[in-house]
Amino acid sequence: MRGRLLSIYREMSTEYRLWSTGRKTQDTKLPDWWPADSPYEVMVGAILAQNTNWKNVEKAIVNLKEANALDPKTILETGNSKLETLIRSSGFYRQKAKRLKLATQKWLAIRKLETQNRKLKTAELREAWLSVKGIGKETADSILLYAFNRPIFVIDAYTRRFCKHHDLFESKEYDDYRLFFESNLPRSVILYKRYHGMIVEWGKSVSRSRS
Repeated sequence: MRGRLLSIYREMSTEYRLWSTGRKTQDTKLPDWWPADSPYEVMVGAILAQNTNWKNVEKAIVNLKEANALDPKTILETGNSKLETLIRSSGFYRQKAKRLKLATQKWLAIRKLETQNRKLKTAELREAWLSVKGIGKETADSILLYAFNRPIFVIDAYTRRFCKHHDLFESKEYDDYRLFFESNLPRSVILYKRYHGMIVEWGKSVSRSRS
């Protein structure tokens, strides 16, 4: 199965033009698909992306940047009403405003530990994010992989469709899918980022072709 997964990866790499420096088809300062200017922006985007499409997230991110509010200190100091207005395009903005503040508090707590040379193990870091209200496994794993560069494979609706399309694997459990990829691919952050990113792009292209 490892050989087949890597073979599919190489085929998609050619199609989507992912090079050693990141995604050629997208203007992004962070390599490897996720569009963000900082790890903290990755975390914010992962929360805003819940139950919506990325175009709506982009509008909210732009609003935060234009208001000079896309940093932990400002997010925590911004009133709920103003924050809700800034992220309104992402939907469920009241819930997400609260989640952003809770997640930002967790972000600062984790960063503080890191400055004290108390880096959490990946499993511990995952549990820390899952303890934040409103953050589930997909969001937590997105933060771990793309913001903290931890080798954990992100599973989403596109990943499940991808597995079914290629007759690779099927399960009702999130972690079953995650472990399927992690046990059949080399343990590589770069590989996980690019593979997940290409699966998302594949899913989008399939959706467009059907519309």
